[in-house]
Amino acid sequence: MRVFTILPTLVKPLCVDSISEVISICADKTPGCLYRIRMPDVFYYSNNYGQYGSWVFRHNDISAILSGRQEGYVFNGKASHSEDYGINLIYHANNGYFGSLKAVEIDNQDSVGYALVRQYSILDSLWLLISYDNFENLEIQHIFNWNSTYDFTLNRGSEPGELYLLRFAFTGDGSRITELWYSSNFGENWIFKNHLLSNYIVGGRQPGELFILAEYMQLMGEIKHIFIYHSLDFGETFTVHHPFAYDPDPYYANFEAEPTTGTTPLTVQFTDMSSGENIQNWEWDFDNDGTIDSYEQNPEYTYQDTGSYSVKLKIYYGPLEDGIIKTNYILVTENNAVDEELLHISEIELSNSPNPFNPKTTISYNLPSNVKDMIIEIYNLKGQLVDKLLIKNNENSIEWNVEGLASGIYLYKLNTKNSPIKKMILLK
Repeated sequence: MRVFTILPTLVKPLCVDSISEVISICADKTPGCLYRIRMPDVFYYSNNYGQYGSWVFRHNDISAILSGRQEGYVFNGKASHSEDYGINLIYHANNGYFGSLKAVEIDNQDSVGYALVRQYSILDSLWLLISYDNFENLEIQHIFNWNSTYDFTLNRGSEPGELYLLRFAFTGDGSRITELWYSSNFGENWIFKNHLLSNYIVGGRQPGELFILAEYMQLMGEIKHIFIYHSLDFGETFTVHHPFAYDPDPYYANFEAEPTTGTTPLTVQFTDMSSGENIQNWEWDFDNDGTIDSYEQNPEYTYQDTGSYSVKLKIYYGPLEDGIIKTNYILVTENNAVDEELLHISEIELSNSPNPFNPKTTISYNLPSNVKDMIIEIYNLKGQLVDKLLIKNNENSIEWNVEGLASGIYLYKLNTKNSPIKKMILLK
């Protein structure tokens, strides 16, 4: 995760109550109105910003509260909701629901909600269900081919149809895998955004805004820190706020690499971005195969074979250790040293069908026999690269499934200067 300037606390906190055993808290759209759950599943409401004496008991057996879409609306997960500040509950039929719930969220669009589910007998798939009638009925919106034993968080963005998904896990040696994904079309398609340092996210109130909370308590309380990461570009870059710090910086592993894509042989410079004083050891596994490839702090490594590589870094300080795995972080393709010599405009054919399309199109191509793997680059009209597709000489087409992109004109070409540039139109 790329991190920019560390800023001081911008607002001085004010304690308004000393509530305890809080499981979760959320805000209503009505100014000053809050909801909270305390153990064991007891639901309260405040109409005065949570001030002492303003909390009123509402219900028992409420385990997940979601709100902030309309004044007075609060949801008990997918099970029920209230339209009068939690006084009365309307129970949901959940027709079409199946499996075991991993995460639940409501959309900014009225009546739309999501449930992320798994089935215990199927460990390599995860289903995102969508409801258009406040969880009366649900249907499958997207299937993820992911390990369903991971933990997941869903959180909506600022606009209807915007949804963030965080998947995170700890491996057997304690290393973290944390990925942020984003959808702008009600969870139908997804774009990978970042590898993060936390498992708690909250969508903001303006386009692209996202907050991430990271808490560290280490060495039996000798180190205590709270960080708030704030993004205005959908989780690609962050500003860091540090509202609470006690004693030395916390210990956590993090790194960056340059470049992350290229052709064989690809030499990559890895830069340690870990936090903590006097780190004693670094262990790098450049292909996450379980073998340590370097003990240097900032090593260089050359990838000789094509492929997509996950990279792991572990750090050690006394009794503390921490690790991070960045999945599919390095992409290495075949070195076509003869590209510019042998690829001529007349030899290359690129086309896609259907065109216009939604949500996917097939890009057809031909490559000369002396050229192996290449990449199709896809750009928007601003010249921004939006996707890369790895193609092979022994094939003649590849499917592009749009992931969270807006309607409009997109340009595509091979990653050689002699490639023709083609146009396709996405219509939603």
